Amino acid sequence: MKKQITFIVGGLAAAWLAGTPALAAEKLTLYCSPQIEWCNLMVEAFEKETGIDVAMTRKSSGETFAQIKAEARNPKGDVWWGGTGDPHLQAAEEGLTEEYTSPVFDKLHPWAQNQAKSASMKTVGIYAGALGIGYNKELLAAKGLPAPESWADLAKPEYKGEVQIANPNSSGTSYTTLATLVQIMGEDEAFDLMKAMHKNVNQYTKSGSAPIKAAARGETTIGITFMHDMVTQVVNGFPIEIVAPTEGTGYEIGSMSIIKNARNMESAKKFYDFALNADIQTRAREAKAYQVPSNSGATPPDESPDLTKLKLIDYDFAKYGSSAERKRLLKRWDDEVGSLPR
Repeated sequence: MKKQITFIVGGLAAAWLAGTPALAAEKLTLYCSPQIEWCNLMVEAFEKETGIDVAMTRKSSGETFAQIKAEARNPKGDVWWGGTGDPHLQAAEEGLTEEYTSPVFDKLHPWAQNQAKSASMKTVGIYAGALGIGYNKELLAAKGLPAPESWADLAKPEYKGEVQIANPNSSGTSYTTLATLVQIMGEDEAFDLMKAMHKNVNQYTKSGSAPIKAAARGETTIGITFMHDMVTQVVNGFPIEIVAPTEGTGYEIGSMSIIKNARNMESAKKFYDFALNADIQTRAREAKAYQVPSNSGATPPDESPDLTKLKLIDYDFAKYGSSAERKRLLKRWDDEVGSLPR
């Protein structure tokens, strides 16, 4: 009997200790929106540095935002890392993300700090990248097509079936393109252009980087995405030419957010600080990620586009990252562009 009591008490003590937070294994559930190679690098580096086990899911920024919104009553993720800033701002506005100021904050570029301040510190900028037009120069030459130079060129009839761009409902990249055209041309003219471009689009992809990957493989001639994604294809040896549209172009501030009521809040904050460190951001080149890092002490890859040499618009992140404006523009796109016959 004495041995049995000892066994029971010992078992209860072991169960209690196993349930003690201090002794429980630390975990993190990461929702990752950049390219999978960069996501994997971040997971590996964070696990190695901290010993925290990471469960990572890679989806586009639009898909991730929709998932976080659907899980709001029972959050399953802890950190959303990367992806265009507009949906991060919308998530902050809708109370889906947590306020947090990292000790690394003061080391960030002003554009990254401003992203955080505009969202009441519920997100932060981790990288920047400009939109562009990329084309497969071998395909273009074989088909006898002129090189596109502007956004307006993409509506030319000679490009029928030659253009690929993501769906702005699932892709933050494509939503940024939509918002960029509206800011450059005015809303009605921008939608007229997108309706004319529709005749030339062979596919609206789910992911923002997919069009330039398709161009690299010779599956489409022209892809619209961020320039850093085009650089990746160039570095990989594909015949991609990068164009900065003559009218000017918009840009993203890729962002990071802690999900509201995250189950692993302390692990989430550790990852947040980790991802903002200069040495970690400098490692992006190992994953062939060519965005401009947000930490002023980080060294961007030599191949990264020089944003100071581009004709960037004064992108209104507050307006086009707002819930109401995003929903309104996406509905208009669905009604006037996405619904057109193919």
